[in-house]
Amino acid sequence: MKVLVVGGTGALGGHAALHLAAKGHEVTITGRGEAANPATPLAKLGYLRGDFVQGDFAAERLRGFDWVVFAAGNDARHVPADADFGAYLHRANHVALPAFFAAAREAGVRRAVQLGSFYAQAAPELVAGNIYIQSRQAACEGARAQGRPGFDVISVNAPFMVGIVPGLPSAIFDPYVQWAKGLIPIPVYAPTGGTNFMSFVSLSEAIEAALERGEPGAAYLVGDENLSFAQYFQLFFDAVGRSDVHVPALDQELPLLPDVAIPQGRGNFISYEPDARETALLGYRRHDIANAVRDIVAQFG
Repeated sequence: MKVLVVGGTGALGGHAALHLAAKGHEVTITGRGEAANPATPLAKLGYLRGDFVQGDFAAERLRGFDWVVFAAGNDARHVPADADFGAYLHRANHVALPAFFAAAREAGVRRAVQLGSFYAQAAPELVAGNIYIQSRQAACEGARAQGRPGFDVISVNAPFMVGIVPGLPSAIFDPYVQWAKGLIPIPVYAPTGGTNFMSFVSLSEAIEAALERGEPGAAYLVGDENLSFAQYFQLFFDAVGRSDVHVPALDQELPLLPDVAIPQGRGNFISYEPDARETALLGYRRHDIANAVRDIVAQFG
């Protein structure tokens, strides 16, 4: 299949793009700026420059693609410094994202996966008070609303993600590794609370399966392991060979995982087991977080 991965120069989209290319698909990636980092295998894929928020993907630019993976949902990292947070997310996720899917339908795309966030399904009580979660819920619903016979749209809604794209820098995981090695002068502890985690590999497998056999209009809540933040960070210390260091849970903000990155609030957990039928349908691997952390340490250690 000819596949377009929107947001394919980033981590999750990039991993999915490489996974699909390895399966024999003809993959093109998109990004707002320059083509993929030449240090990564992504540079070998086709590239289409554009910003969906600016309306750069009219139907004519999308013709010829059989499948689309949309991995460019906007969050706080994408909001310009001079922009109103809520207004920008509304423009991106409530308006521009469904418009992109409407253009894909007009272009003759047959199946599309919207890669979304897990909060609205896993912790619906958080929706009312959080603009970001509201916008990601709107993206999930707005994308699927564009589905019609002959154009199937499926959402795959993922939790905290863990993994690498070969050669791609990470402002999140590289510091974790350096901290675990004792090279960043931050005390060893984790904030209280926890969440569900999933590896890049598991997610890419779920995306592939959703494209191949997902039910039109479905919104799949995917995930792997429920871990406290202390258990999660302990995996990094173990992987760098410092298993003798114990990571305690303290009720205080950690600079490497600030409170703003914990929408449920420090001290709270989001724990769930994905639906067994859906997990069987999508066929993604489980119990993969320690493997993902070892991959991170191998790349950034």
